[in-house]
Amino acid sequence: MNLSRIVEHWAGMAPAKCAIHFHGEDISWAALWQRIEAATVTLAQRCAVQPGERIAYLGLNHPDFIVFLMALARLGAIAVPLNMRLAPVELAAILEHAGARLLLCDEAMCGAGAAAASRANVAMESALALAAPTQENGAKNRSHQASPGNDDSPVLLVYTSGTTGKPKGALHTQANLLWNIQSAIASQDISVHDHLLNALPMFHVGGLCIQLLPVLAAGGTVTLHARFDAAAWISDVTTRRPTLSLLVPATLKAILDHPSWPAANLSSLRFVNTGSSSVPRSMIDAVHARGVPVSQVYGATETGPVSIVLRPEHAVAHAGSTGKPALHVEVRLVRPDGTDAATGETAEIWVRGKNVVAGYWNDVHNPAFADGWFRSGDLAYRDAAGFYWVVGRSKDMIISGGENIYPAELENVLADCAQILEAAVIGQEDAQWGEVAVAVIVKKPEAALDDVGVKQLFEGRLARFKHPRRVIFVDALPKTALGKVQKTLLKEQLAPTRA
Repeated sequence: MNLSRIVEHWAGMAPAKCAIHFHGEDISWAALWQRIEAATVTLAQRCAVQPGERIAYLGLNHPDFIVFLMALARLGAIAVPLNMRLAPVELAAILEHAGARLLLCDEAMCGAGAAAASRANVAMESALALAAPTQENGAKNRSHQASPGNDDSPVLLVYTSGTTGKPKGALHTQANLLWNIQSAIASQDISVHDHLLNALPMFHVGGLCIQLLPVLAAGGTVTLHARFDAAAWISDVTTRRPTLSLLVPATLKAILDHPSWPAANLSSLRFVNTGSSSVPRSMIDAVHARGVPVSQVYGATETGPVSIVLRPEHAVAHAGSTGKPALHVEVRLVRPDGTDAATGETAEIWVRGKNVVAGYWNDVHNPAFADGWFRSGDLAYRDAAGFYWVVGRSKDMIISGGENIYPAELENVLADCAQILEAAVIGQEDAQWGEVAVAVIVKKPEAALDDVGVKQLFEGRLARFKHPRRVIFVDALPKTALGKVQKTLLKEQLAPTRA
């Protein structure tokens, strides 16, 4: 099956129904399909796009990205969404690594796009101009009804988040995305009646594949924001009455801190979903106090990402857990020696399923993939009831005096402090203990908090060996586009200078 059949199907079944609402405009299923047909013709004829070619996209969230993704799927080509927060030199490195031939760029990003395209010697076109339906396209689209794009065709090349190190591109086939859609629909009970409010960036699989594509596949409606804004999110929850939304901890915190939050009418929401990194229990409890379940999804760019899901009916009783393996997905917790961990034992998450990519672009021998399993590098344990609890990244784990310390435990304590805007915990070398935990704190304006006050937060809450030995105050933490702290970069910034 071709991915674009999702839109073609609903254009036939419910042509007048709103598929995507964007900037005050309702785009019906029929109109969305017309745009896809037009873009298919334009890409094939004007741009001469061939099967297997990589076509990059740089821009804010826009219906045009869905149009291009579906059109490229029909042509058997590969969409490469780019992180709009990267610098031109970083964008150019990805364009070169992907071997992209063409960059489609929206108006807001044309400056950075032009600089990156020039550096990588890649042609650039206006996304708006290429997506606009024309009478000529309408007359020619019949010749493109049949396409080489099918289940086995690669369709999406997504580069893992972060701005340091060699780029890694996860290559998703159409089948990978379709299986992920089925798992997402089943685990969230998504139906034709659902209405998604989406403000997360679609260049990341979280913003594209956890709810957006599944809601479209189910025939629901998507209200799309160009970028996240807490006030706009609260306003649209109140006025447009969505049933679903996906938030990461950084955006959830912005909403909870917004002055409109206490009075916001949340009654239309079946649940909100979150994930991407450890979610502080205090945030979850704040949403539960408003009568809205907080579900969670665990996954990675390489897994579609839907892998482990906490269903809404389990959200309160198992708050903080990431749930159980999604439909069609196998999960193992594996010790360093390759054996399976016991109940309650922390080990690495391995994932296998038809949603998991076969490997990285131009890196077929990467050891993260073996025998169909993706070795995530994330650590979790499974409780007696079968629920998984993610404790952090294996590379972030701190070994101090022979004891394992998981930064997420300390970060959850810091998240409860009203004087802290944000915080991260990293490990630093120590002559006596090997490593010690270091709390890196961004204080709220006017907060009177010192290192002694920070250390006192842990008294009676965590074992003393887990307490941070050092506290560092900074103005800001380095983050990815989804608000996840870049701990590798943070460690580099705070590394002691050696003579």
